[in-house]
Amino acid sequence: MIHENNDNVERILTLIQQVPAGCVATYGQIAKLAGIPKNSRQVGSVLKKLPTGSGVPWYRIVNSKGEISDRKNESSQNIQRMALEEEGVSFDNNGRIRLKEFQWSP
Repeated sequence: MIHENNDNVERILTLIQQVPAGCVATYGQIAKLAGIPKNSRQVGSVLKKLPTGSGVPWYRIVNSKGEISDRKNESSQNIQRMALEEEGVSFDNNGRIRLKEFQWSP
């Protein structure tokens, strides 16, 4: 397993900041683009450690099913959904985002 090092963290954050408004990326997609394929959990770990008000659009990162990942804090899931909807990202009746329509393609 690749440990979280500063280079990985910097690449992950740089990529997330490139995801444009109205688009989403998956944890696995960011990991692959960062050169650490199969380390989507590391992407989640980096996002979990972001300080409040960091300016990184963390809410644009979703799981491979196009869903907001479950968290212990349900209010952050609601914040994520509202932020995405404000940017024009829509959810189906199952709470999924159509990745074919909204997934970022760098």
